[in-house]
Amino acid sequence: MSKTVIAVGGHIGDMELTAGPTLAKMVLEGARAIIVDCTYGERGHPTLTPTVYREQKLREGKFFADTIGAEFVALDYSDGFLPNDEAVAEQIAQIIREARPDVLITHWLKSMHRDHEYAAQAALRGVFLASIPREEEPLERHTVPSILHAENWEDMEGFEADTFVPIPDEAFELWRTGISEHAFARGETYGFRFIDYYSALMEVKGCLVGHQRACGFKTAGTEKFALAGP
Repeated sequence: MSKTVIAVGGHIGDMELTAGPTLAKMVLEGARAIIVDCTYGERGHPTLTPTVYREQKLREGKFFADTIGAEFVALDYSDGFLPNDEAVAEQIAQIIREARPDVLITHWLKSMHRDHEYAAQAALRGVFLASIPREEEPLERHTVPSILHAENWEDMEGFEADTFVPIPDEAFELWRTGISEHAFARGETYGFRFIDYYSALMEVKGCLVGHQRACGFKTAGTEKFALAGP
C-alpha cells in the first residue's frame, strides 16, 4: 500500500525547502504528498508589495508541487499574522481526515519565526482533533502514525535530528529544480543562500548514515519513520 504524507509549513516555501527532498523521494516511491502552507509568506520581499509577492509565492508553490508530483494547499492567512487558534488546527484536521496520512511533517516547535511555531502547534493540534470521535464530523477519525519535525536553520533551539532519510539523486534534482523557482531560496530577498545551505546540509547528514545525501528530522514521540532506511 502506498503512503500519504502531509507537510505543514508556516509560509509558502518552508516545507518545500526543508521537507521537499523527502517528499520528492516518497512520491517517486509511489506516495501521495500534500504540502499545506499556512500563510502566503508575502511580506518577505524588499521591493515587491505584499499583494504582488503573494501572487508570485502562489505560483512558486504550485510550481514546486507540480515539479515533484505533490498537491499544494495554501491556507488564507497573511505572513506574520497566523493566528494561534482552533480555526487553523481545524482546517488541518479536516485535511488529515480526508487524506488519512501515514506521515505528517512540520516545523520544530521552537523558532525565530512566530508563524513557524504556530504552524507546528496547529499541525499537532490538528493531528489530535483528527484522531478523536466527533459527532458533528462526517469523516472518520484518523490517527497519524508518524510525526516528524523538519530541520530548519531558523528553528534550531533544542532541535536534534534522530531520524535520517536518504535522498537519491533523482529526488534531489527534482527538489533543486522546484525550489530554484522560489525567489527567496535563490537569495533574492535578503541574501541568504538557502539552496546552497540545504544542499550542503543534505551532504553532511548523508555522511552520518553512509549515503550521498540525507535529510534529518526529529521524531515526535517514539515512532520511527518507516522510510528512514536505504
